[in-house]
Amino acid sequence: MCGIYGEIRFDGNAVDPAPLSRMGEVMQPRGPDGSGLLVRGPIAFGHRRLKIIDPSISAEQPMTDPALGLTIVFNGAIYNYPELRRELEGAGYRFFSTGDTEVILKAWHAWGSDAAHRFNGMFAFAVWERASGRVTLVRDRLGIKPLYLSERPGALRFASSLPALVSAGGVDTDIDPVALNHYMSFHAVVPPPHTILRGVTKLPPGHMMVCEPDGRMTQTRYWEARFEGSEEDLRLGEDAWRERILESLRAAVSRRMVADVPVGVLLSGGLDSSLIVGLLAEAGVEDLQTFSIGFESVGNEQGDEFSFSDLIARHYGTDHHKLFVDSERVLPEMPNCIAAMTEPMVSHDAIGFFLLSQKVSEHVTVVQSGQGADEVFGGYHWYPPMLETGDPLASYASVFFDRDYAEYCRAVDPRFHDGDHATDFVRRHFDHPGAPRPVDKALRIDTSVMLVDDPVKRVDNMTMAASLEARVPFLDHELVELAARCPAEYKLAQDGKGILKDAARRVIPNEVIDRPKGYFPVPALKYLQGPYLDMVRDAVTSKAARERRLFDPGYVDMLLDDPEAHITPLRGSKLWQIGLLEMWLQTHVDGAAA
Repeated sequence: MCGIYGEIRFDGNAVDPAPLSRMGEVMQPRGPDGSGLLVRGPIAFGHRRLKIIDPSISAEQPMTDPALGLTIVFNGAIYNYPELRRELEGAGYRFFSTGDTEVILKAWHAWGSDAAHRFNGMFAFAVWERASGRVTLVRDRLGIKPLYLSERPGALRFASSLPALVSAGGVDTDIDPVALNHYMSFHAVVPPPHTILRGVTKLPPGHMMVCEPDGRMTQTRYWEARFEGSEEDLRLGEDAWRERILESLRAAVSRRMVADVPVGVLLSGGLDSSLIVGLLAEAGVEDLQTFSIGFESVGNEQGDEFSFSDLIARHYGTDHHKLFVDSERVLPEMPNCIAAMTEPMVSHDAIGFFLLSQKVSEHVTVVQSGQGADEVFGGYHWYPPMLETGDPLASYASVFFDRDYAEYCRAVDPRFHDGDHATDFVRRHFDHPGAPRPVDKALRIDTSVMLVDDPVKRVDNMTMAASLEARVPFLDHELVELAARCPAEYKLAQDGKGILKDAARRVIPNEVIDRPKGYFPVPALKYLQGPYLDMVRDAVTSKAARERRLFDPGYVDMLLDDPEAHITPLRGSKLWQIGLLEMWLQTHVDGAAA
């Protein structure tokens, strides 16, 4: 796990290393164990290192194999690298390190771009071919690892972090109107290639981009899950599906133990993280460290789920760590949490993951986490109505969208009234082949879009801010492909995740499986009061906000007058949404320009 960055020039000029060095400094938390910058005329590759696999000097990056004429910078982990290494050694390749980075290099030489299909893991990497001058950028199938891009005259820059690109200068930091419409409508999800800034894009998951020396750039999609079963899949009964899924999940969890350092688990006490702990115990892992977090309750809203995480910790005898956070601590840490966001993230649990990661990093460098199970296995309440709907787009938007277009136009400055981009995006996604039923359309967009640019990005950002690597077994691409083919009725049974619950009964106690569905609660950010309301008011009424003119002043005043009266269908604060965006811009755009 690391941070990568670089520049590719197409105008014949050499790369100036100074802006690249600033990019590396911004990403220091992603890789505090080492750094490297290689400049070769029109090509510059940089790297920040967090030592997980092969901590020796032999695995430092940028990594060059002079005999093969290849150089790489890589962020992530290839879990099947030992098997690939043995195959490559059988083909005559010789290795100078024991890690996964060199395996990517050799695999690229052996199989070219088809190598991406061979990797099981999370990854974003850039490979430079000395002979052709070509650079290829690749992002993993589910977008677990980020890869941001910034085109400038005669050049392309890339990085694991949007703020790193801004720090290098020359970025158009005006607001992207398409992204703003998504942010305010599509539950703050901004799908690729857009980001909130005009001058920064992101490579979509499951894509690679080839950059030729003359400036030609070509993007291709190398992976896409199909959310429909074959005739053989449809003939399988529920018991057969349960066994298939349990076996695939066992493999996914086992793969993510590959490391040269201890691996812990973020244990919320819910089904997903508890199942990970149970499978690791089943596999014989001993002295497993687990970690939970809880907050103060607000009114009748419980702020922790320690009773369930304690149950699992006792049942499996884990070395369990609990972090209780009172509201007094959340407020002063919010600026640090916002500084860790590569893009604006409104979900209340961002601060929870941020604080938990700081604590966890005192004990381990790698953790497994349960993100993705709700999307992959149908755990959300908006899926069952999609089984019967005659209007998939309207049904989905009525639950998932924070605002309709009419309210969006009341909320933002008229210069952003240029179309309902979020609705158009969902319509196009639903029309795309590979998910014929309405419920499968919803499962597909949530797995391939919402999941990537909300929970997965949040976990990557908040853990990396603490120099902690998070691994997500529910996003193993083989498991995702299998679950996508599983009949939706099996997934949606038992109030959601039915087939996963049936599989879990073979592993963990029923008390955890049959409990009411929980979440990562941070009540203080949902019900904005006192100093939290003051923080948001200061941001949205500041001189910077007035000069930016993103939002209609009357709309802002309406939210400030009664924050709790303006809650989204998914129970988020509309005021927090605009306040968070303004605070993010003041931190990452205004702060960079200061």
